[in-house]
Amino acid sequence: MVFENFEPIFGEPKAEWAKNSDSSSFPLRRFLMHVFAQDYYSLRLHVTDFYSSTFEAVKSVDQLEDMRDSTGIGGSWSEFVDYIIASIRSEDVKLVLDGRSNLDGAAHAKLVAQKSKGMPVITISFTRVAGPAASDAMAAMSFGLYNTLKGMQKLVSQGEEHSSDLRKVIPAENERKENIEAQSEKRHEIEKMIWSSKAADSASVASNSSHDSPGKRSTRDRKVTNRVVPTYRRTKVRGALLQDTEDDNDN
Repeated sequence: MVFENFEPIFGEPKAEWAKNSDSSSFPLRRFLMHVFAQDYYSLRLHVTDFYSSTFEAVKSVDQLEDMRDSTGIGGSWSEFVDYIIASIRSEDVKLVLDGRSNLDGAAHAKLVAQKSKGMPVITISFTRVAGPAASDAMAAMSFGLYNTLKGMQKLVSQGEEHSSDLRKVIPAENERKENIEAQSEKRHEIEKMIWSSKAADSASVASNSSHDSPGKRSTRDRKVTNRVVPTYRRTKVRGALLQDTEDDNDN
């Protein structure tokens, strides 16, 4: 649908009298503007000073297509609608008034808007309404403002609830973070102790290996092999030989 999700637009156009208007000497009141989707295929625009001048315009999809051709705006249809919205929302929106109505106020009005200087100009002509039609236009604008205000209040309330939830979550998250950091630090200390113990064990093994090297063991063995036989042991050996000699002599 073309305008299914169209959000109402409110604004205050800069009211001014048209050049060479015979009513340019009359003071102007402030105007409010209301743009909304009348249905899926048309936009309705109201401008009013809530006093004597209320104007209305209805633009169907076909009329907007004609506007698109006359302004020479290319691109897709959605891009054209986006351009209209951006132009109406811009700060340089003018409500040009002309003539004097028998009912007081201006007789004619048109909205002149552009997205920015140098861009195509959007011009929408209004029809003056009075009596019940004017009252309906002002009522629609008032209730539209009220509904928009309610929507904004709801968003603010939801934001406050979200902030409150975050304020409750933050302390718990900070505590969890501190616990994780403490556990990580403790694990780091344990790993450091383990590595220190392993390093000490490795150093001890290396030291023992150096003290008990093959060269030292060979020297120690040679010392044992070349040890001088004690005197008492040599005497016993000679005594045994002498005994054998005496036996030989007896024979």
